[in-house]
Parts: sequence; C-alpha cells; structure tokens
Amino acid sequence: MLTCPSSPPPAPLSRRFSIAPMMAYTTRDFRYLARLITRRTLLYTEMVVAPAVIHGDRDRLLGFDAAEHPLAVQLGGSDPAQLAEAARVCADYGYDEINLNVGCPSDRVQQGKIGAVLMAEPDQVARCVEAMAAATEVPVTVKTRIGIDDQDDYAFLRRFVTHMDGAGCRSLTIHARKAILAGLSPKENRDIPPLIYERAYAVKAEFPHLEIILNGGLKDIGGMLAHLGQVDGLMVGREAYMNPWFLADVDRRVFGEPGPAPDRRAVAEAFLPYLQRRYAQGVHPKHVLRHALNLFQAVPGARAYRRHLSENAHRRDATPKVFEEALALLDAATVGYAAS
Repeated sequence: MLTCPSSPPPAPLSRRFSIAPMMAYTTRDFRYLARLITRRTLLYTEMVVAPAVIHGDRDRLLGFDAAEHPLAVQLGGSDPAQLAEAARVCADYGYDEINLNVGCPSDRVQQGKIGAVLMAEPDQVARCVEAMAAATEVPVTVKTRIGIDDQDDYAFLRRFVTHMDGAGCRSLTIHARKAILAGLSPKENRDIPPLIYERAYAVKAEFPHLEIILNGGLKDIGGMLAHLGQVDGLMVGREAYMNPWFLADVDRRVFGEPGPAPDRRAVAEAFLPYLQRRYAQGVHPKHVLRHALNLFQAVPGARAYRRHLSENAHRRDATPKVFEEALALLDAATVGYAAS
C-alpha cells in the first residue's frame, strides 16, 4: 500500500459522519481525494462480494493507501462461511470496519441473494453477522433499508433490528427509504420511495444501546446536523461525490475540529503526487482524474478546467501533466476574474 509521507496520523474511527459505499464512485482514488479534504470522515469502499474477495485479485479489489484511514470495507453476500473468510481477508488488509450490505436493490445483486432482498431473511443475516464477528476482531456493521416492497411497516424493521442486535451487531446504518425490489432501478430506488427519517429515530429510541447512522437525502451540513439529536451519525452519498468540496466543512462543523477549512488549490496540489504515483504503477490518468472533475465546482475557471480534463484525460498518451494543464487554466481564469 502506498503511503503519503506528509499525511498526518490517521484520525480515530468515528461514524458521526461517513461517505456511503457507492459502486464505481468510492474507489481508492476518490477516497484519497476525499481524505485530502476531510481528516475525520469515515470512508467506505465500493461493495465487494465475498466470493471475489476469496478467489479474486485481492490487491486490485482491496488495496488502499494508508492515508485513507479510517476506512471501512463493504461486503456483499449471504453465505456465513464465505463472509467469514472474506472478513478475515479484509481484516488482514487493515480495514477499520467490515460492513455487510443489506440495502442494495439492484436486480443483479438480488440474483446473487445479496443486498436488500435479505431483509426478508433476518435469521440468515444474523448468522452471517455472527460468523463474520467470530472470524475477526474488526467491528462488523450492517447497512440496511427501512423495508422492502409491501413489507415496510415499523414492525418489519423492528424484527430485522432485533435479529441484528441478537447477533451482536452494535452499529446499523439505516437508509431511511424502503427498497422496491421489482419495477424500479437502483437510481429510482434512491429517489422515489419516500424518506421516513422517523423510522430510524424510532429504532434509536427503542434500541438506545445500538449506534444508529442515518442515510438518505442528506445534502447540506446545516440541515443534516439537526438529525444528530435523534441518531448517532450521518452517512452522505452522491452529494459528497458530485460536490466533493462539500466535505471541506465537515471536520469543523460536524466534529468540532479547530482551525480553518482546507484550501482547495492546496488539495489539488497534494493530489498531483498521488496521481503521479498511480501513473507510475500503470494506472491511466483517466481512472484517477474522473474523481477530480467536480473539485472546483462554482469556482471561476471551473468550466475550462473540467473541459480540459474531459477532453484530454482519456487520451491514450495522457500523463499526469494533463492535470497540471487543467490547473493552469483554472489559475488563468482566476487571475482574469480578480482583475475584472
């Protein structure tokens, strides 16, 4: 694993604020960029299915930079023995938490008996959690929905949580929407089912010894902080990806860290050596730089910066220099804006 020499010591694990696991988004390259912006936020990997962890290219699937800590891995699966073995592998890689996905509604995931479909089988999920917890000392957590299809009342959710509690799970992340398993795409399942935050509140009230993390529809820090009186933590998804500078206020406003917010240009300059190291490893710049497209959102010159990356980062002969060129365009626009 690569280590950034100038990185401060890792922050302690806290679930007060985290970035949700998102397929194709929360790659190691995005996580490194996010860590340059926020020291305290808990980062999650994309979901990795247990058989892939056991039989696949582990370094490609699980490798990360030590600067990414605190870092959790999300596993998908429904076989206790497979999940236990995968949990052992992830623990050996040094992850700070192992999370079980019981919330993804996609057809492909359902066919593998993974994700939200498992809410209907709390006994099986409990066996998985018990097996994972027995295999490692790393905390095992669960991410779930409030219900599925027409099984969407509080009694259904309460039954699921009771099984997780009995299995020894002490931290649950609740996406406060039900999942509709047939007829809606994963994207529609993030928007169409209504948010019912009160369900997560009710779980916390009835199970005060459990850590309850709220997920779903959280977009601005001012608005989301009000939930912390009812739950223990907040998990943000696409807002953190589409507008990564949103994270710049998290350490100060959510965790109470002293000092000013980070400098956006300084973050970009710190990302460049990482890009160069990844390039030296054989990773094409397009895979890294796609995560930096929105870094300068709403800043003068952002359009020219994004256009340059979009038109040039994917070229076969692209090098890290394309990022330097984009930053130079940004600088030129900033100077022009200041002079006007």
